[in-house]
Parts: sequence; structure tokens; C-alpha cells
Amino acid sequence: MSPEVVRKPFSMVSFPETEAEFFNPPVPSESPLSLLMIIPTYNESENIAGLIDRIIALGPEFGVLVVDDHSPDGTAELVRRYQATHAAHVYLLLRRTNRGRGQAGIDGYLQALCMKVPVIGEMDADGSHAPEDLARMVHSLREEVSGVIGSRLVPGGREEGRSLARVLLTRAANLYIRLILGLPYRDATSGYRIFRREVLETIRWNDLVSRGPSILQEMLVIIHRGGWSLIESPIVFRERVLGASTLNHRILLNSLRIILEFRKRYGRNRRTRSVA
Repeated sequence: MSPEVVRKPFSMVSFPETEAEFFNPPVPSESPLSLLMIIPTYNESENIAGLIDRIIALGPEFGVLVVDDHSPDGTAELVRRYQATHAAHVYLLLRRTNRGRGQAGIDGYLQALCMKVPVIGEMDADGSHAPEDLARMVHSLREEVSGVIGSRLVPGGREEGRSLARVLLTRAANLYIRLILGLPYRDATSGYRIFRREVLETIRWNDLVSRGPSILQEMLVIIHRGGWSLIESPIVFRERVLGASTLNHRILLNSLRIILEFRKRYGRNRRTRSVA
């Protein structure tokens, strides 16, 4: 990188409730960072390097923020090794305390907002979200669109490698969410989404009810009530091949229960129009 394009490293945002470290890449991409995908991880050493490769291959302006919950399998160490051997926008937030999927997402968004990236998104680390679908999602982020949800349940979207029971469960959960919260989105349980920074800046992150996977729905409720226009873009959701899922029946049932708390706190949405 020539002296005139050397960029200052990003600083870590303050996390009052979390002990964490933030790692910039020794040599970032020379292209300005225009989109940053947050990837929460716990024991994803089998998947993370390949996933980063596929995202970075989309363009030098694409970046990754891995938010690792101090995985015992060395996920964070693999990310550090990747940073040392690639000139790319690859960042690591290593969380040592206050761990959990919901809080990892919150801390990831707070860090990304501190970095002033124009478009910020999130995706799973287990291979179920294909980076190749991200290009279509970005293309869908037209001027009048505030965010894009990667959806299995719109025309062109589908699921692969999942049992019939899991497929039916996904559809039932989304029907339940639409009925209780009045959201118009077909796949409100999708963890694959991108938003303009201005949308995320309106969320009071430390006041969120959820600290688990249901943070996905709470974000949509707040954004939808704020009048922002979201669309759904088709994706192919693939069942995890490597590693083990942290989702269990207890987490699932708690996520469904907390939807009722969202109804009490935010009410039922009556605005049902979204950008086509």
C-alpha cells in the first residue's frame, strides 16, 4: 500500500458490559470499506476461513467483522492468521465475557456503526448463508430501499438439505411472528440481512429486550415501526455441513415466548406495505 493511501486503523467502541479486544488487519484492502458483514461465531474453526474467502472474493470493498465468543476451538486464532496473510477488510472482535448470540450481535452492530460503514449486515458462520447471494442482495438495495432480508420464503428462495420437520417449523414460526407482530415479511427468522447505516443508528441497542436469537425479530419490529422500507431477496438456505449448531429446543421455545413480550412492548404493527 502506497503512503498516500495508508488508512488509520479503526478503534474499538466502548463495551461497558463486555470484556473484549478488537483487531484490525495489518494490511487492509486499498479500496474504501463500503459494506461490512458481521459474523457471530462460536466454535466455527471448520467454516470461518472458507467463508471469509468467499465474501472477500465479491470485491475489495467488501469486509468482514467476525465477532467471536472466545471459541475454545481456535476460531479467533484462525481469523488472526487470515488477517496476517491477506490484504483485505477482515476485522475481529473477540468477546471474552457476556457471551451469547444476541449480545454478540449487539456488540457487532455497535462496533460496525463506530466504523461508519455505509452498509452493514449480518450472516451465519455455518455455511447456511451463501456469500454468492449477497451480490443479489446488494443489487436490491436501491435508493428507496433501507435494507434487504435474505429470504428463503419468497419466489426464487428455497432450503436445501433440511428435514421436512425443520422446513415446516420455519414456516410455522414465521406465520406465528406475522400474526403476533403484524410484520409483512415472509422470512422474519432469517439471520441474513443488510441495512443502510442510517437505519441501524436509530436503534437503541442497549435497551433491546432480547439477548438471544430473537434479536433478529426485535430489530425488524423497531425498523418497521420507524417507517423504513425493507425488501426480501431470494436466497438458498443450506443445512449446516460442518460443525455443530448451538440451537436447541429450549432456545427455540424461549424465542417464541419472547415474541409475545415484543407485542406487549411495541404493539402490533398496522403498517403492512413494504417496497416490492
